[in-house]
Amino acid sequence: MHFHDDALLPEVQEKQVITVAPYGPEWEVDDFPEDLPLTIEQHVQQAVDCYEAGATVLHIHVRELDGSGSKRMSKFNELLAGLREAVPDMILQVGGSISFAPEGEGAEAKWLSDDTRHLLAELDPKPDQVTIAINTSQMNIMELMTADDIAGTSMERPELSDTYREMTVPAGPEWVEEHLRRLRANGIQPHFQLSSIPQLETVERLIRRGKYMGPMNVTWVGIGGGFDGPNPYNIMQFINRVPDGAVLALESIMRSVLPVNTLAIAMGLHTRCGNEDTLWGRKGEKIKSVDQVKQLVRISHELGREVATGKEARDIYRIGETYDSVDETLAKLGYAPNRQPGQLGFTHHA
Repeated sequence: MHFHDDALLPEVQEKQVITVAPYGPEWEVDDFPEDLPLTIEQHVQQAVDCYEAGATVLHIHVRELDGSGSKRMSKFNELLAGLREAVPDMILQVGGSISFAPEGEGAEAKWLSDDTRHLLAELDPKPDQVTIAINTSQMNIMELMTADDIAGTSMERPELSDTYREMTVPAGPEWVEEHLRRLRANGIQPHFQLSSIPQLETVERLIRRGKYMGPMNVTWVGIGGGFDGPNPYNIMQFINRVPDGAVLALESIMRSVLPVNTLAIAMGLHTRCGNEDTLWGRKGEKIKSVDQVKQLVRISHELGREVATGKEARDIYRIGETYDSVDETLAKLGYAPNRQPGQLGFTHHA
């Protein structure tokens, strides 16, 4: 991405797209009962409140009534149907880490292990986006959490914190290619959740080899524990490698969320907040997801940058667009073209 002399002036920046993740699947409801929904009605109301506050992308997980994270496809379908009615302009983005559990007699015998994640492409009603990880990696979300962050929460239990400390994200090449194929076939846009430059390079190779043809919406995930940490040098190095035609949001963890989002707002990038990323505002003070959204809107307005409406966010994220060739994809995203047979020297943008 390029920054000209006027790049920090709000009048030349895209309107800010705010993603909210208000369902906090890693937390138990008692950790923050004022903000962690349990019933479907509460899940829908969270979305309505956050949309009215200014969020235009909703990152989705679902709870069962016992408080556990749901792995039932039917539960996700139920929530998606409610959300389509309640917030029709909001971009619905399902978290791609879900492995659905079999439902119904004989279902377990019919499902292979990878199919439980590929079924994200079969959700009905379909979401606008499903997040996708690239390259199997460690995801130790505990590494940057302090004693203050987990004080008084379920994460103080060693058996739970140890589980999250040892968590990995399986995203090998065969699975990724097949998942991208299925998402495209069902008209669902992938949203790339990337932890580092090597993962960004893999996405570029997928594009250059024709495994993905479409818009490139990326979230840099700076949460440590196998991912980049929230270091400004990491952020700027990643930004420097993102192609001009991509859309980039920044994400972090705990009390790094607000400063990282403030950097994103100032630089014309996009933001993500919500209780999945942090429970905390000022040190020792919890903050609801909707109030995190309001905070980002307020900071954006202080800088003079407008916040996108739902319809504007759909245009920025190019929801519903696909491309028909490798060359078209490279050109739309701002990558240099592939080298042609016999071509010597550096390749250049058209």
